[in-house]
This record gives sequence, structure tokens and C-alpha cells, in this order.
Amino acid sequence: MMRAAALLLAVLGLMLGGCSKPLPPGTIELTYASPYAATHTFSRADITWMKWIEAESHGHIRIKPYWGGVLLSSNENMLEIRHGVADIGMITPMYARSAHLQRIQPSFYSGIRSIPDQVAVYKCLAAAFPAMNAEANGLHLLAIQGGNVPGILTRKRPIRTLADLKGLRLRAQEDTADVLRAFGADPVNMSMAEVYPAMAKGVIDGVVAPADSLKAVHLADVGRYFSTLKVPRGAYPGRAMSQALWERLSPVDRDIFTRGELVWEQAMNSELDAALTAGERYARSEKIEIVPLPAADQARFDALYSANAFRLGRGLKAYGIDGEAIARRAAELIAARKGGGTMTCETGRPS
Repeated sequence: MMRAAALLLAVLGLMLGGCSKPLPPGTIELTYASPYAATHTFSRADITWMKWIEAESHGHIRIKPYWGGVLLSSNENMLEIRHGVADIGMITPMYARSAHLQRIQPSFYSGIRSIPDQVAVYKCLAAAFPAMNAEANGLHLLAIQGGNVPGILTRKRPIRTLADLKGLRLRAQEDTADVLRAFGADPVNMSMAEVYPAMAKGVIDGVVAPADSLKAVHLADVGRYFSTLKVPRGAYPGRAMSQALWERLSPVDRDIFTRGELVWEQAMNSELDAALTAGERYARSEKIEIVPLPAADQARFDALYSANAFRLGRGLKAYGIDGEAIARRAAELIAARKGGGTMTCETGRPS
């Protein structure tokens, strides 16, 4: 009910805003929606991109942002953008019920640590396997997003060894869930926007999240222990507009948005790097206990995680997707990178 009212107010605001302030001739104004506040790490990168788009188009394209989840939901944002609730927005395909590969594919990046490498692996996989972007049908992707490697923040009990995971209810994405279950944890898949109240109320005991979230979404307020267990994570399509809108744009405007992809991704990388440093500093100031994990436990976790990724990949056959081939190609790309080589993208592979 509250969300419906907020959406109605936002739509009315769009209508009234358009009536009260006519745009200069030849100018187009597009709406942008995000679940985060304008001060969030992601939003700062979004604003950098918006300013670049306006400057590059010489004011011909303007982006009007709507922050704080006013227009888009956490789970169905791809559907909402497809149907024009917002022109452009942040998407989270790993939470969409119909996005079977996108919920699983972040598990294919074990061994990758840097954000640019995460994005590069995703783009190589997308070039070779059409299934990677097929679940974003009806959307035109504008940026691929990576992220800092997560640890685990907990409320009342530190995780000093893998045995300490037993009995903990933890927010984690689906690609990590079975590995956590193997160590006795109870994983729950929810959006990051829901984590703070869930931890504050004791609905969950902790969250798999990077250190930048301690400050960026104030999780240091609801957790006391941060385990340095490194949970692999990958990149995913993070920003999109509807395909219908894309096709209405002129070739010149499309070229601006295409070139803006790299601008957006570089801004995101820069903001995430800064946020990680700020999060770690904030954790120390808030007396969050940083809990190291024995190297042997990390190696055990990594081995199980890698094996589980291939198991999840095989399970995608039920949806007509050769997930095992995608996981295998990801492993090849990561191995080449770790060996000091470059990632050579291939095309023409089956989906």
C-alpha cells in the first residue's frame, strides 16, 4: 500500500514537473531510478555518468534521478524498466525469479579479486554465450557492475573458523547459499536494501557483504564482527534502459550512451575503491572487530565453492542453458589472468 502510494506520488511528480518547467527545444529528459540514496557509493557513480551524458550531448540529453526506491522495486526492477516505470535504472538480475543464470553466474568467478577483472570476465562470457544477457530481454544494458570481495558481518557471534558458521542465519546470494549450508549456516536471499532492518530486528544473524557496506549502508550500526572470509563474487548487468526506448533514440544519442558505458564502469570502480577504504576506516572507528580466518579454512571454502559452481552450472540444463560450459570458460579466463596473461574473448559459442 505504501509503495503504491509512493509510486503514485512519483508519477504525479513527473507529470507536474513536466508541465511546470518546459524543456528547451530539442532537449530530451529521461528518468533514472535507484533504490539507494543520492549519497550512496553507487549513486555517486551514477551522478558522474549523468553529468558526462549531459556534457557529451551538449545539454541535449538530461537525466532526472529518483533516489531511494521511489520508482523501482528490489526484485522486479528489470520488468519495471521494461514497461517504462523509469526510463533508466539500476537493475539487480540476481534477485529476479525468472533470471536463472543471473542468480547462479556470480559463482563462476572464484579466484578473481579486482573489479575490472570481474567486469572483463563477464563481458567475455557474454560475448561467447548469448544466454548471459538473454534474461535481460526487453532491456538495453548500459553498464556491467563488479564489486569488492565480501566477507561476513555478524551481530553477536564472530566467525573465527568455518565451524562457527553453524546455526547462523545469513543473508547471501543464491550462488553462495549451498556452500554456506554445507557448513551448517541457514542462508536467506534478500536485497541489500532489506538487510539493515532484518539485522536490527534479529531476523538474520549476519550478511555476506564487502567492508564498504559497513559505512555505505550503515551496517556497522547493526553488526559487531567482520570475518575476513573471502567469498567470491562476480560482475552482473547493473544499469539498463528499455529496449523500446533505445530504439527510439537517434544514432547519435545511442553512440553517446554506448561510449558512456566505460565512463559509468570506471566511475563505479573508483567509487567502490574509495568506499572500501572508507568502510575499513569506519569499521575501526566504530570498534568493529575484524576477525581473520585461518588460511586452511579459506582454502577449504574456496575448494567447495569452486566445486559447487560447476554443480550449479550443470543444474541450469533444466532451463536449456549449458551452465557448465560457461563455468568452465570462466575458469579458463581466470586462470589465464592469474597466470599473468590476458583475457582473450571468443565469440560464436552456443548459449
